[in-house]
Amino acid sequence: MSECGTPVAEIAFPRPPQGKGNAAQKPQAIYTDRLPSNLQFESPAANVVYAVSVLNSYRKTAGLSNQVLLPAAPTLPPPSDFQAQLTAEGVRLSWKPAPPQDIPGLRFIYRVYRHEQGANVDSVAGEVVVTVEPSPELMVRGFEWEKTYDYCAAVVTSVAQAGGAEQQVEGEDTASVRVVAHDVFPPATPIGLQAVFSGPGQKPFIDLVWAPNPESDLAGYNVYRHEHDNRAVKVNSELVKPPAFRDSEILPGHEYFYSVSAVDVRGNESPRSEEASEAVPAQ
Repeated sequence: MSECGTPVAEIAFPRPPQGKGNAAQKPQAIYTDRLPSNLQFESPAANVVYAVSVLNSYRKTAGLSNQVLLPAAPTLPPPSDFQAQLTAEGVRLSWKPAPPQDIPGLRFIYRVYRHEQGANVDSVAGEVVVTVEPSPELMVRGFEWEKTYDYCAAVVTSVAQAGGAEQQVEGEDTASVRVVAHDVFPPATPIGLQAVFSGPGQKPFIDLVWAPNPESDLAGYNVYRHEHDNRAVKVNSELVKPPAFRDSEILPGHEYFYSVSAVDVRGNESPRSEEASEAVPAQ
């Protein structure tokens, strides 16, 4: 725009706020422009330019204000039935799909935001392209256990521009859902347990080895032992750090059955592994 044309609307000049403490506040004017739906769908790649001019009592103006440019592309309503479920792998977010739209030059994206309680800014947790998928969902990782997060989602309209660039317009957000990331999920059950007896020429013992667990929050392992028809008891007094254990408290002529479990830093213990057995020869 280079000059004033037919105004979209005229509003009264806002009055300064009244009362003590408001003297330094500047009055603000707000206007909402309802774009016709045919403009958004017939010319989705168009841009709308706005400017403001102030008229005095003689309807004279000093000209236009700075101008702002907005894309006229349509926005979709926020997803419905937005839900969050905490799992051992991460936070699974799901929602009902947006109505499918086939508009040349436009594509639509679900954008999910995450807000950590006590933080000042939101972050983008992930994006999913809007398709005909009947049950869209997003698995969000990268959060910290024992913290609280709020999640919400919106549908973003992406407008193709000349030269391959894109311009984006974001619709309204869903209501936020809160997730308390309390870790109650145990590590994976250890696998590959083997037991081997050693004795001749030395004090007898049984060595146990197993495949190490890959969890980053692993604290260690517990080792359980029992004989035939007896209840398994834990034989280690402290968590075993490496994936190996030597049992020297064994007796000749006995057969022992072992299993191990994994424990994380928050005390969650996995189910016990499959048993491995070893017999101690009689003297």
